[in-house]
Amino acid sequence: MAGKVSPTPDERSGLLGFLAQQRQAMKAAVYGLTDEQARAVPSASELSVGGLVKHVSSTESEWIDRVLRVEPKPFAESMAGYQENYRLGPDETMDSVLAGYDRVAARTEEVIAGIADLDQEVPVPKDVPWFPPDVDAWSVRWVLLHLIEETARHAGHADIIRESLDGATAMPLLAAVEGWPATDWLKPWQAGE
Repeated sequence: MAGKVSPTPDERSGLLGFLAQQRQAMKAAVYGLTDEQARAVPSASELSVGGLVKHVSSTESEWIDRVLRVEPKPFAESMAGYQENYRLGPDETMDSVLAGYDRVAARTEEVIAGIADLDQEVPVPKDVPWFPPDVDAWSVRWVLLHLIEETARHAGHADIIRESLDGATAMPLLAAVEGWPATDWLKPWQAGE
């Protein structure tokens, strides 16, 4: 995927394209890191790059469950594991988390391809305190826009954390991931530089 989303033939392709781009930004932030580095918490926050990838993967999966009207866990039950969702555990690897994220992405693409109308309603759970009490449903379109926003927010967090770890920044990392040629103004990231 290039640094920008290609022109898209329709709204659905555009939404999925921008979501894929933000996923790629998340994945670029962990490029070249060891599992230990992906667990590191080098800034004032308690966030790690690996934990953020794990979180956006889980969040996307939960939203697609909502689209499919899979009964969500009660809010209190889902909050019990919330903080762990932001941590790359000692027995987890970045490779396994990234493979899981790829499976979530493929599922999202498949589910959205099978939905005839992006205006299809997605019920708003009533036990989540930050969801509006006066809204009964969002649309699938709204869910996709929210996933883009959520992933982009956390991709920005991941960029800052990665830069705190080893000085690597988003565009050189993306250039390394995608094999862009070096130019006078952009050199692909390389370990140890």
